[in-house]
Amino acid sequence: MTTAKPGRRGRPGYDLESLLTVAVKLFNERGYDGTSMEDLSKKLGITKSAIYHHVPSKEEMLRLAVDRALDGLFAVADEVSAENGRAIDRLERLVRGSVAVLVEQLPFVTLLLRVRGNTKVERAALARRREFDRIVTDLVKEAEAEGDVRPDVDPAVTSRLLFGMVNSLIEWYRPRGGASGEELADAICKIAFTGLRQP
Repeated sequence: MTTAKPGRRGRPGYDLESLLTVAVKLFNERGYDGTSMEDLSKKLGITKSAIYHHVPSKEEMLRLAVDRALDGLFAVADEVSAENGRAIDRLERLVRGSVAVLVEQLPFVTLLLRVRGNTKVERAALARRREFDRIVTDLVKEAEAEGDVRPDVDPAVTSRLLFGMVNSLIEWYRPRGGASGEELADAICKIAFTGLRQP
């Protein structure tokens, strides 16, 4: 039996993962369009050819980054869709799981939520986001049909407002010294599913 050879590495200390971490940080700071391969090579202290050793293009780095966020969200959606029970409970689990993905992959989710469709990769990411939005809307519709969600608000609006709360975390949440992902999920679910007003 032969063992697989480890992938080649560029300059010591830089593998695809660390490269991607730096690229995503720069994309979030300067915008994807405002970040060049030259910017990346300067930030990393390696040549552009060393970057190309790991990844063929800047666009491929963007694809890897947004797919990481999307794959996490769809993994949660797949888990929830495999469950039984009332739609309102599955919707809450989807919200909680999405908050967990956001907290664990904050730079990647931040980048995903900032793409605007200027490239093929961005358009593909937006299409997957719309697919995720449909999953949420369908759950809201199901919960409405079961009598657990008020019927006087359009389900698509409800799902957008619900995930507007979740997505707003990228603007202010900071992992160090802040609330845990579980505490954030609790707060969002209390506001969304119970409300602000004291009973």
